[in-house]
Amino acid sequence: MPPDLPAVRTYLLDLQDRICAGLEAEDGGQKFQEDLWQRPEGGGGRTRVLGEGTVFEKAGVAFSHVHGTKLPPSATAHRPELAGRAWEAVGVSLVIHPRNPYVPTSHANVRFFISGADTANPIWWFGGGFDLTPYYGFAEDCLHWHRTARDAVAPFGPDLYPRLKKWCDDYFFLKHRGEPRGIGGLFFDDFNELGFERSFSFMRSVGDHYLPAYRPIVARRKETPYGDPERQWQLYRRGRYVEFNLVWDRGTLFGLQSGGRTESILMSLPPLVRWDYNHKPAPGSPEAQLHEVFLQPQDWLATETPRRGD
Repeated sequence: MPPDLPAVRTYLLDLQDRICAGLEAEDGGQKFQEDLWQRPEGGGGRTRVLGEGTVFEKAGVAFSHVHGTKLPPSATAHRPELAGRAWEAVGVSLVIHPRNPYVPTSHANVRFFISGADTANPIWWFGGGFDLTPYYGFAEDCLHWHRTARDAVAPFGPDLYPRLKKWCDDYFFLKHRGEPRGIGGLFFDDFNELGFERSFSFMRSVGDHYLPAYRPIVARRKETPYGDPERQWQLYRRGRYVEFNLVWDRGTLFGLQSGGRTESILMSLPPLVRWDYNHKPAPGSPEAQLHEVFLQPQDWLATETPRRGD
């Protein structure tokens, strides 16, 4: 089956609708505001942002479909054969920054890239995944998140979850800090190994499992009492999120280098953040435990009792 860009676009627009509806229901207060935009170099998108919600301090869910005749350096550095080729990219990307420090930040995206769509041998692939960035660690949340991630990709091969989990751990790593951004999840790029139809099904499964992975954690933690110390820790840890997105994230670099819409690209940044010089959590504190236990890459499902059929 040849690549079907219109089918991918239709799915992604529906996915954006479903995720926004689910997050609005979980927030119970604010609604997403929609911003339609056009890219001068070709294409456009619709960015939706929920601000100052009951549960979500800032939530952004963006759809984009952009195209051009020349790829930026961030795209051709690893794929020199794409230099000078026309291309199209379509995707949904989201970042959710909760108000309560006990609710983790989450990120997800699913996307499709194609070059030479009108040729006999187009170059195409899917990319995406989802990852979780807690401020306070809870083993049951980590287990649920990774179990759902495993279930999303299990129908497509037993090797995919461990492979894509490791890829996520390796990718969402702040090299200048020597520490992970969060507890990981799934990450994949340049994915076309199953052929178009099966690879598209795989991407859909990842997109469809995001809400089942995140909403139960939000519901479990959003009413947890907290005070200013927990809030200040949350703002401090958000600084790591900003550092990764601005220094290391390939999607941010691609968007900026390809002439994307800056407001939509940087919607991933939290509304408030702080940096404290050489901050060290108190030994034995929950904040220290985040570093010492939860941010250490590990097999969260290693001790899980296999379910029938696993």
